[in-house]
Amino acid sequence: MIPGSFDYLVANSVPEAVAFLEKHGDQAKILAGGQSLIPLLRFRLANPSVLIDINRIDGLEYIQETEGELRIGALTREAEFDSSPLIRNRYPILSDTSSVIADPVVRNWATVGGNIAHADPANDHPATMLALGASVVAVGPEGERIIPIGEFFTDMSFETSLHPNEILTEIRIPAPTERSGGAHLKLERKVGDYGIAGVAAYVRLNDTGQVTYAGIGLTNVGPTPIKASNAEQFLLGKPLDDASIHQAADLAAAAAQPASDTRGPAEYKRAMVRTLTVRALRIALARATGGE
Repeated sequence: MIPGSFDYLVANSVPEAVAFLEKHGDQAKILAGGQSLIPLLRFRLANPSVLIDINRIDGLEYIQETEGELRIGALTREAEFDSSPLIRNRYPILSDTSSVIADPVVRNWATVGGNIAHADPANDHPATMLALGASVVAVGPEGERIIPIGEFFTDMSFETSLHPNEILTEIRIPAPTERSGGAHLKLERKVGDYGIAGVAAYVRLNDTGQVTYAGIGLTNVGPTPIKASNAEQFLLGKPLDDASIHQAADLAAAAAQPASDTRGPAEYKRAMVRTLTVRALRIALARATGGE
C-alpha cells in the first residue's frame, strides 16, 4: 500500500527535533531507522501529518562505558552490536538480542533507540532492557530527564511515558559486576520473525552463589513488554540451582498474558515462556560463573 501524505522535516540537532515536536505535537512521528515505522505507514496503521527525520543529528550513534554504565546512543544501529567487542565480551545478552532481530539488512538500518521507543510488545530489546534494569534519557523543552525502563512502557501497546515533545536520546545500562550474566532467547516460526515468545534473564551472584539481583523480561506474551517481578523477587537470596530455576520459570509463565493467534494458542505460549526462562537462567548462571 501507499502511505498517506505527510510533511517531511529534517532535524540537524536534538533541540531542532524537539522544536519540531513541540510545534506539531501528536501529529508528528520521529523517523530514525524506520524499520518499524515505514511498514505502519504503508498499511496506514500510522497516519502522521509530519515526519521528523533525525538521522542527520551528530553524536547520537555510540556505544561506550562511562561512570559505571554502558551508554548507547539512540541512533546506534543494531548491526553495531554484532561487531562491537565491548558488547560481545561484556554484554553478551545484548548480542543475543540484536542477533535475532529480523535480518542483516534490517539490522544495518534499525536503531536501538527506535526499537525501544516504538514499544512494540513483540520487539526484542524491551524485554532485555527490563531484565538489565536499564534507563532511557529523554530530552524535551524543559531539558533532560532519566526514565527507569520499568516506568517507560505504559499499559497500552505502542505507548510510552515519553511526552509528545520529547525525543529519546540515550539508553543506559548498569555495568556488569564480576559474578553476573544474562541471556536472551526467543522461539520463532522462522529466522528473523517476531517471537512466538521470548525471555531475557539477568542475574548477579554473591561470593557464595546466592542471587543478589534478578531481572526477567518477557516478549510478545502480553499487550506490553512484561517484567516478571514475582519471579525476580523469588530468586533473591537463593542459590540459582535447578529447583529455584524451575520455580522462577513457573512464576514467569504465570506473569505472561498471552493471547491465542496464528502463532499458537495461549497455553502453548505460556509453556514456552516457562521453557525459555529455564534455559535463559541456566545460560545466565553459566556466564556469571565463568562458563559460556
